[in-house]
Amino acid sequence: MTADSSELPLGESLDGWSAAARPVAEPLRGAHVLLRPVNAATDAQPLYEASHPPDGDPTIWTYLPDGPYDSPAALAHTLAWAERPPEDSLYYAIVPTGDVPAGEQRPQGIAAYLRVTSDFGVIEIGHIWFGPGLARTTAATEAIYLLLRHAFEQLGYRRVEWKCNALNAASRRAAQRFGFTFEGVFLRHMVVKGRNRDTAWFAITDRSWPAVRAGFDAWLDDRNFDEHGRQRASLAELMRSA
Repeated sequence: MTADSSELPLGESLDGWSAAARPVAEPLRGAHVLLRPVNAATDAQPLYEASHPPDGDPTIWTYLPDGPYDSPAALAHTLAWAERPPEDSLYYAIVPTGDVPAGEQRPQGIAAYLRVTSDFGVIEIGHIWFGPGLARTTAATEAIYLLLRHAFEQLGYRRVEWKCNALNAASRRAAQRFGFTFEGVFLRHMVVKGRNRDTAWFAITDRSWPAVRAGFDAWLDDRNFDEHGRQRASLAELMRSA
């Protein structure tokens, strides 16, 4: 006997749903960091220095689809593309601010909105890298918070994704620290630099965002840091208690 179609399970009705807004090239500013659209002419040199010897970290490029680069000029060529990326992407330079005078603020990393699917309310935060001056700082954590808050609260997305090479243990730890839920591994998902890539998928949804945001807000609160700038409670602890 064929079941009546009215008896088959369906997803929840989204009466009143309208597409999320596409991100536009405007800055996102926090207490410790500024995210602004990439500028190839001014950003290539400091970003090259942050990600190449002698002072940068060349392992940044291990799991990314591009890099390392032979020169700042070569990186500038890619950044020029990132200034006008495909319609479903938007790249930001990450500039630590804090107590740094405005004239001395230099970009120390990159992050992007990728695979923007506004009709479904799905967006990805990706192509993330932090130079040595940004990694493991309050500014780095706040940068991810600003991207999440903007996506959920200003643009109206239902789901924010984080994807990385399944072998990239540091990125997987970061995703979970930032409140993303691990959803599984897509085997033989991509070919990157001539090698197979299995991709680990993580996500935060609009339903889990309020608790994730509460954890970020508590962690970023000045009262969570002692006089030496050391955290009193970890982000993971604060998210668990939110």
